[in-house]
Amino acid sequence: MPSLSETTVIPAPPDVVWPLLRDPDVVASCIPGAELSPDSGGDTWRGSIRVKFGPTVATFRGEAVLNFDDSSKTCTVEGRGIDQRGASRALASGRFSLTGTNETTLSVEGEFNVTGPLETFANAGGVHVAQALLAEFSKNLSARAAAADDRPTGGAETAESAAPASPAGAPAAQPKAGPAPARELNAISLLWKALKSMITGLFARKGQ
Repeated sequence: MPSLSETTVIPAPPDVVWPLLRDPDVVASCIPGAELSPDSGGDTWRGSIRVKFGPTVATFRGEAVLNFDDSSKTCTVEGRGIDQRGASRALASGRFSLTGTNETTLSVEGEFNVTGPLETFANAGGVHVAQALLAEFSKNLSARAAAADDRPTGGAETAESAAPASPAGAPAAQPKAGPAPARELNAISLLWKALKSMITGLFARKGQ
């Protein structure tokens, strides 16, 4: 069963990042092609992800059970999914945690199992695809965190003193918006990133 152990850095404090990861709508918006189902809620969240293979777009559906621990900023995940035609099934379990002070280290550990036509590919390159997807997720989450983290950067400076004065009658400045959810996950682009990750790892092992 393939396993994954990765870390990524979000340039914002854990107290800013954790509420974002606590919100499945935000998490879904950071995953290209992901969409939550209307019947999601509680500890169980259902949804789908649209994957583009060249001119073809396929939809994979699944659900995940999330258990959050606010005191330690950790979450365990148990998930399962099935492709559009029911030919391949996936089971996954994992844990993510946040550490840091001025910036956040997001650690992800887990394992997954795929059966069906995608089993061979998942066993051979699934970890590298997951790494590439995590990098994409991290980039989008960093943008959301930057929009949420509007603290003043000066020592005694306050938000009021840092903000430029608006002309009389002018509308107040609106907070920065986060990235819009992508319509679908581009599998070709993701596979290319995964291939580069595999090649990099191969040369790294040869150099040891």
